[in-house]
Amino acid sequence: MKNTALTTTHESLGAKMVPFAGYNMPVQYEGVTLEHHTVRNDVGVFDVSHMGEFIVSGPKALELIQKVSANDASKLHIGRAQYSYLPNETGGVVDDLLIYKIKEEQYLLVVNASNIEKDWDHISSYNEEIGADLRDLSNDYSLLAIQGPKAVEAMQSLTSIDLSAIKYYHFEVADFAGVEHVIISATGYTGSGGFEIYCKNNEVQQVWDKVMEAGADYGIKPIGLAARDTLRLEMGFCLYGNDLDDTTSPLEAGLGWVTKFTKNFVNSEALALQKENGVHRKLVGFTMDERAVPRGSYAIKDVDGNDLGIVTSGTMSPSLNQGIGMGYIPSSMAVPETKIYIQIRKKLVPATVVKLPFYKKVS
Repeated sequence: MKNTALTTTHESLGAKMVPFAGYNMPVQYEGVTLEHHTVRNDVGVFDVSHMGEFIVSGPKALELIQKVSANDASKLHIGRAQYSYLPNETGGVVDDLLIYKIKEEQYLLVVNASNIEKDWDHISSYNEEIGADLRDLSNDYSLLAIQGPKAVEAMQSLTSIDLSAIKYYHFEVADFAGVEHVIISATGYTGSGGFEIYCKNNEVQQVWDKVMEAGADYGIKPIGLAARDTLRLEMGFCLYGNDLDDTTSPLEAGLGWVTKFTKNFVNSEALALQKENGVHRKLVGFTMDERAVPRGSYAIKDVDGNDLGIVTSGTMSPSLNQGIGMGYIPSSMAVPETKIYIQIRKKLVPATVVKLPFYKKVS
């Protein structure tokens, strides 16, 4: 079991630690609901240093990224990031990821912790012919996600740049918490604003301490992975291993918007054909009509008890105080207001297909 550079800090804060993607990670501190509301209303900080970081550089960097990822990285300029995925050769998804353009001919790929080795092997197999410079920095870097509506105000004193000027899916390389040259990005996974800090392992304790100090007057709290999951689910964001995997079509999963057929990429011809012919099932969001909690792997059925699919993600939404979930159902039924039923033990509990996201900010 690997530790992050902050494991002892989490333990000293009373975090409940669990194995996650091969790492010893904090799942919660004071409780999922409290931590969830802290991020929705104030500001919280996550240690997500288990995520993987690859650097792709050199004259062939863009060529490699364009081949292995579905989005069009040629549209990126320095200071921009994009969401993308790595398609496999059989119609599924190797992983979803973030791509940052750091400088000309240099990109940062941020991949899921559970897929670091798999992603590295997959990308490397295509790089044998292309020949970009590919480095795995996953064990050298830490990542903090500072999330919530008060994040910018709470953290502004820690940097010389204007945090409020960093737009969604943009980033700056700047000073932060007394450390030079950290990546400050706005690619949040919670739907409540904020930003992420990439720094070296030997710098992250200083950054964490100063973040907690600067955020004290704003109600900052450390947040565990359980609340990260409820927050992302309220936004309808996919989680690899739940809503995406090696067998799920990215078009069924609603990732057509990051699938750019203006270029050739891994399995692009087959995916283009699938787009042309239409998909047989789609990933949808649903809310429970009664007080009940849908869980991953629960069966989704029609009114007559016929199988439609399974729940891929589900929880009791702290913001809505309602059971919410996502799952794949036939495309013909993937329409808002459609009635479906979730098998919870021996009971079929009614639910309604809804348009994502579940949580919408009150302006």
